[in-house]
Amino acid sequence: MLELRLFHATSRGASEVAPRPAATEACVQRLVEANMQALLGVTFLASEYSTGPVHAGRIDSLGLDKNGAPVVVEYKRGLDPGVINQGLFYLNWLVDHRSEFEHLVRDQLGATAAAQVLWSGPRLICVAGDYTRYDLHAVREHRRSIDLVRYRFFGADLFGLETLATATGLPVPNGAERRSKADRSVPAGNQRIAELAAAIDEALLGLGDGITKVQRKQYSAYRRLQNFASVCPPQRTKVHVYLSLDPAQVDLVPGFTRNVTGVGHHGTGDLEVRLRSEKDLERAQDLFRASYATA
Repeated sequence: MLELRLFHATSRGASEVAPRPAATEACVQRLVEANMQALLGVTFLASEYSTGPVHAGRIDSLGLDKNGAPVVVEYKRGLDPGVINQGLFYLNWLVDHRSEFEHLVRDQLGATAAAQVLWSGPRLICVAGDYTRYDLHAVREHRRSIDLVRYRFFGADLFGLETLATATGLPVPNGAERRSKADRSVPAGNQRIAELAAAIDEALLGLGDGITKVQRKQYSAYRRLQNFASVCPPQRTKVHVYLSLDPAQVDLVPGFTRNVTGVGHHGTGDLEVRLRSEKDLERAQDLFRASYATA
């Protein structure tokens, strides 16, 4: 596997900042739990969650991602070939104890969030010092949604996360299937918007490897470790796409891009992009790529 190298560089030279492992597994867990939304795009719910006397285990972290999917997070200080199987054991336990998890969500986030838990897409995120090539292969053979994330500490206060492998848990439809679904989701007779919706879908899924499409009633989310785009069902003349970009860092164009920070809308992301034509889709490509890079 490729190794990320970090340098402190000036006009007078460059010195490498050597990566280092955490002192203990608990150090990684505490750091991620305290910053889970920023680091993983997951709302933290519980730490060291007991699976009861029969299973006699403790789930390192429980959370809920931006699409409402339950998330199990397992940590390892270094390389541990058992992390995936351990995490899958806890994920299966969670799926078998849905009402217990929904009670936890209700207590932490309210009844509305509990009613909207996305049980079709539960996730396992493993955060470890490293993985073997067998781990990376095994992930792709599973039917569950799994992310293998490698952590690194650099210097005194830099912390890095790198997604090495992702399994979607769900088959990605081919182009014909995506086009058919898009056709059914737009007003009858508007073939142009149907074709535009299919082209947007293909453009987002084609940005890179390890992209998962999560279908919700109000929107479709596209993510790697975190959501980078949300697409609402097409309207009569346009398609709304929401991107995980800071609108303050984008040159907003009236009628094309809009800052929706604090404005109620379906999906996730603070930058709204309104697409009415293939030309608009071409204009949006750089924004799509920039948002993908944040995930």
